[in-house]
Order: sequence, then C-alpha cells, then structure tokens
Amino acid sequence: MFTSNPFADLTVFLSPLVMQVYLVLMILAVAIGTLVDMLHKRSAEFFLRQWKRSRSEAERPLSGMDNAALAARTFLKEVATSGEFCNPRRRISHLLMFYGFLFYLITTIVMVFGYPLPTTPAPAILPLLWNIGALMVLTGGYWFFFFLRVDVAKEGHSPFRLVRADLFIVTLLASVSFALIWEIVQATGSLTATQVVFGVYILFTTLLFGSVPWSKFAHMFYKPAAALQKRVAEANGSSNLPTPADVHNPGS
Repeated sequence: MFTSNPFADLTVFLSPLVMQVYLVLMILAVAIGTLVDMLHKRSAEFFLRQWKRSRSEAERPLSGMDNAALAARTFLKEVATSGEFCNPRRRISHLLMFYGFLFYLITTIVMVFGYPLPTTPAPAILPLLWNIGALMVLTGGYWFFFFLRVDVAKEGHSPFRLVRADLFIVTLLASVSFALIWEIVQATGSLTATQVVFGVYILFTTLLFGSVPWSKFAHMFYKPAAALQKRVAEANGSSNLPTPADVHNPGS
C-alpha cells in the first residue's frame, strides 16, 4: 500500500486529466491568493519602499556577490534551517512540517503528472516519500497544534479554541490526515467509502490552497523576503535598528 501510487487507482472513477487540472488550479490559487494578500496588506509597496530607502541611505555599496552571499545566508538560516525560531521545539516542529510538506507536494505532482495510470506504475520511492512526507507534516503539525501554539502553551487556552490565524494549520492537518485515510480506505477496495473520503480530502485541500488571502500561507514567502531585506540594510549601513552592542551599551 505505501509503495504504490494512490493517485493511479483514481482512474476507477476519475480521469487523470481531472486531477492534473485540479493541481494546476491549486497552484494558480496560491499565486493569485498571495498576490491578493500582498495588494490588500500593501506588502509589495512596503518592501519596495524599504529597498529604495536602503539603497538611498546605504553607507557601503554592495556588489552582486555580496547580495548573492546575503541571499544564500538568508536561505540557509530562515528557510532551510528555520533559524529564526529560538525555541528548539518550535523549530523542530516547523522543520518537520516544512520538509514533510515539500516531500508530500513534490511527489504528488510527479505521480499525478508522470504516472497517472495503473499501467505506468510509479517507482516505489515516490509513494514512499509521499507517505513519509505526510507523516512528517502530521507529526510536526499536531505537536504544534496541541502543545506549541502560543495561546495554548503560554496562555493556557484549549487547543480547540480556534481563531483565523489557525486556518492554515487546521486545513493543512485536515488535508494531509484525510490523504492518508483515503489511501488506507482505498486499499480496502470499498469504492463508495473511497469516493467519500477522497471527496473530504479534496474539500480540505481546496480550503488549504484557496484560503491563502485569509490564512498564514503567504507568510512563507514574506518572511524570507523580510529577513533578506534586514540583512542587506545591516550590511550596507542603512539599517536604523539597534545592534546588540547598542542595546547593551546605550551610552556608547
């Protein structure tokens, strides 16, 4: 079960083209949703204004190599290793979700587009990584949801007390949970149960990717951009933020 392509078996009741079109629509939903979010919050305008200010107030010009090095450092710290998290548990939870979601998403795209039919079975490593990625998301996600959220860990609220900020994590966990449930139910051979669970899986997946303007989904794009902007401002001398030395020695 865990080494066979679950999407290929959908051909019993669904054309491969339907899933391929659906994935394209979800990718477009993320792109459009992020754009709408940027326009609504005027994020693009803010970043552009900050870049212009940084360049005009720069005390030290940066070369292309300098900017590339800063971009690489930002990617390694803020993206690849989630270095912005001081709490090691939150950092581990975030990394499990981040890399798990990458495995899960990439293998989904490859299996749906590259191996859509049972007559062209996918290499066993693809569905295996799909399952591993899903389990990583659920491990990190449920750990965060029940124990690490600020309002739960620090304020003592019930984990089932939901606000709009929880929209992303709730839809992510629901989508991936029902993906695994659908895979298990599909293996039992019950067509009706498979169709019902698959429908719930698609419902939550659509909510996940379609709710970008109202959830924290777009933050994964904003945070690296803000971190890079901060590094560039510090490197060229245009930053107006206090350095650690300024904080500890305000009179110096």
